[in-house]
Amino acid sequence: MSRVHPADLPAHPDTPEPIRRLEALARIRDLPLGAGQLRWRGFGEGPPLVLLHGGHGNWLHWARNIDALALRHAVWVADMPGYGDSAEPVEPAAMGSLVEGMAQSIEALLGADQPFDLAGFSFGGLVAAHLAAGRLAVRRLILLGPAGHAGARRPKGEMLAWRRALADPDPQALTAVMRHNLAMQMLHQPEAIDPLALAVHTRACLATRFRSREISRGGGLPQLLAQCRAPLRLLWGEHDVTCDPVRLSESLGAQASDRQARVLPGVGHWVQYEAAEAVNRQLRAWLDEPAG
Repeated sequence: MSRVHPADLPAHPDTPEPIRRLEALARIRDLPLGAGQLRWRGFGEGPPLVLLHGGHGNWLHWARNIDALALRHAVWVADMPGYGDSAEPVEPAAMGSLVEGMAQSIEALLGADQPFDLAGFSFGGLVAAHLAAGRLAVRRLILLGPAGHAGARRPKGEMLAWRRALADPDPQALTAVMRHNLAMQMLHQPEAIDPLALAVHTRACLATRFRSREISRGGGLPQLLAQCRAPLRLLWGEHDVTCDPVRLSESLGAQASDRQARVLPGVGHWVQYEAAEAVNRQLRAWLDEPAG
C-alpha cells in the first residue's frame, strides 16, 4: 500500500459540532515515532486510561465515550501508527513495529512503569492485547469486539471499494459508499448511521495507511490473553459481524476467574458508538472495580 500523508488526502466532509468540540477540548501531545510523530489527545484528570481505535479508524472511534470516561480519568486517545494524524510505523506493514511504536509512545507519555488502564476496539483490541502481554504496567485490560480471534465471521454483505468513489463527480457518491459499508461492517441499526458516524468513518478511512485486515484475521488473540496478568473485561454487540460474540464470550471470558464478558443486545461491531450510554456505564463500572 502506498504511503500518503493525511495533509495530502482529499478534504473530509464538513466537520460536525461534536468533533469540533472534542478537538477544542483536547490536550495535544505529539511524541516521536521514527522520523515522524504519534499524536495523542488528552481529556480529563485522574488515573490514566488509554484508548485504542480500530482498523480504518482513528481516535474518533471513541467520540461518544470520551466525555463520560474523562469525568474520572485522564483519558489519552491515540491515532495509532499509520492512522489519522500519526506517522507510519518504522516498518510500515509490520505489526511488531506498530506495537513497539505504541509501547514506546505510551511510556514516553505516561512514564516508564506507570500503571494505567487500557481499552482497545477491534484491531485496537488486538494491539492492546499485545501491549498487555508485553512489558507495560496494564492494570485492567478492556477489549471491545477485539480482532485476532481467528473464529468465524458473519458478513451481512459485500463491502464497496470507497476509493473508486473519490473519482466520481457526484459529491454524494463517497457518502453513499461509506453509508453502505457502515451498515455492512460497523453498525446494526440504520438510524445509528447518522452524520457524525459518517463523518468519523469517512475521515478515518481517508487517512488510513496501515493495512490491518490480514493481521486482524490472522489469529493470536487467545495466546496473547493467556500471557496477560491484568484483569480482563470483554464486550461485544450482539450483531457483531466480525465474530460469533456469544461463542467468543463463552470461550475467552471463561478461561480465568479474573475475566468477565458481556454481549449487548441489538447492536453491531462499533458497540461503543451504537450503544454509547450502555457502554459508558459498563466501562465506568469496570474501571471502578479495585485493581487486582
